[in-house]
Amino acid sequence: MDIAFIKLQGNGNDFILIDERAQEVIPEDMKGGFAALYCDRRFGIGADGVLFLQASEVADVRMRLFQPDESEAEMCGNGIRCLAKYAYDAGYVKESCSVETGAGLVPVTMGYADDEFTAAITMPEPKFERSAVPATGNGEYKEEIRNLTVYAANTGVPHAVVFVKEIGAVDIATVGPAIRNHSTFALGANVNFVEDAGNGTLRIRTFERGVEDETFSCGTGATASAAVARHLGKAGDTVRVETKGGPLVIRFGEGVTMEGPAETVFAGVILF
Repeated sequence: MDIAFIKLQGNGNDFILIDERAQEVIPEDMKGGFAALYCDRRFGIGADGVLFLQASEVADVRMRLFQPDESEAEMCGNGIRCLAKYAYDAGYVKESCSVETGAGLVPVTMGYADDEFTAAITMPEPKFERSAVPATGNGEYKEEIRNLTVYAANTGVPHAVVFVKEIGAVDIATVGPAIRNHSTFALGANVNFVEDAGNGTLRIRTFERGVEDETFSCGTGATASAAVARHLGKAGDTVRVETKGGPLVIRFGEGVTMEGPAETVFAGVILF
């Protein structure tokens, strides 16, 4: 059976999307292996993960994300924007919808302006904790790892946030895995290195769990970094987060929203 797919990207965080709304395309026990095979950038299509769009009994659509290491992630901010764009273009949803994820229901508002698609995601409320282990004492969790102060925040998936003077000077390939795999994070963590650029702007680079490499952008990581910066008095209620792949805007109010673009790269068919 030939398999149709769409390649999308949000700030350079790229995904292969398989539409399973009408029927299962990739058997459940093969989804992880499929992601490992086709996310490969030399021998596959190339992506940071595979999104499966499915029907949902509790939301307009359901999103599942399998990563190159065959694991399934609970949540992905850039992935939701990409999935929302596909669902919107396909006529499955209108300007506002809800997406079922492993981290709960996520509301999305979206649309086009001057042919550019933008979506605002209401993110899970940031929790200052490492994985499922809650913070204690003053409401924040931090640890000294490799002579760095590492803050923990969960925005649907666990994150480590490290403030540095200059993100370009960080050896992410070495320091990222050391923090990602540190015993203090029971389920591992995405690791965000954050530079305060002033005027409500943060610059970040992210080493992603599951991809096991630096990615061009991480929506939940941008949200976690903004949340920790705000918690520490380094940022206000609106934070511009500059990722390698472009800016995201995080807003804190009654809830927390992340706003950014998504683009369709190409459509294709895997031939068997």
